[in-house]
Amino acid sequence: MKALVLAILAAPLLVACSTTGTSAPTPGSRSGAAVDLTVFAAASLSGVLDKVKPAYESIYPGTTLTVSTDSSAALEAKIEQGAPADLFLSADTANPQKLVQKRLSAGEPVVFAVNELAIVVASGNPGGIISPADLAKSGVKVIAAGDEVPITKYARQLVDNLAKEPGYPTDFAAAYARNVVSKEDNVKAVIGKIELGEGDAAIVYATDAKASTKVTTVDIPKGANVPASYAGVVVGASSHQDAARAFLGWLTSPDGQAILTSFGFLTPAG
Repeated sequence: MKALVLAILAAPLLVACSTTGTSAPTPGSRSGAAVDLTVFAAASLSGVLDKVKPAYESIYPGTTLTVSTDSSAALEAKIEQGAPADLFLSADTANPQKLVQKRLSAGEPVVFAVNELAIVVASGNPGGIISPADLAKSGVKVIAAGDEVPITKYARQLVDNLAKEPGYPTDFAAAYARNVVSKEDNVKAVIGKIELGEGDAAIVYATDAKASTKVTTVDIPKGANVPASYAGVVVGASSHQDAARAFLGWLTSPDGQAILTSFGFLTPAG
């Protein structure tokens, strides 16, 4: 009888322990259900995500990352048009904010990395680019990106900053614009044309310049460079919002930041 009483008294504790032990797994955790996350990402993140994908999938074997890269503007437009995506990683903050304003996001954008700009020239430097001022020289062929691509906005800011530098021609910005011979879909295509010798110089992200063995860089005056903030946002139409949010959070963690830093990205302030 005494054993029976003790068993009855212990029953609630066993139930409580059992309930705790079988609680629903946290999305994105090692014990979580299988999830295939579709990530739309800026072209300049291609190399990073090639390394992030196996690293993240090994930590969370239930999660598979399917990555699609292009210019941030093009990807934002695709999401607006209903393309299936769970997470949008942009080379700026403006395109993710567009999704917020149009009520197509689940939450606010999160800045996960910062980039800088670099001026790259073709191997052998056929255009004779010694300083950024030479981008305005007659006959120099500059490769740029389309007007809606984030690198173009940053490049314009850099050109405006350079125009204020001592010794630069008063029409530097206008002369630079006249030298643009093509506008590409994304920054990867821009640097690709420089690598092929189809242009003399281009303004790209510092990480892209670092990743290429076929270009060299021209020093930018201290204080003239432009920081480029990269932001991610969970897509409102996603059926895996918790897992997408978990992955975005991981990118801001020490493990995610270590990979980003290895490619030349800077850690966001704060």
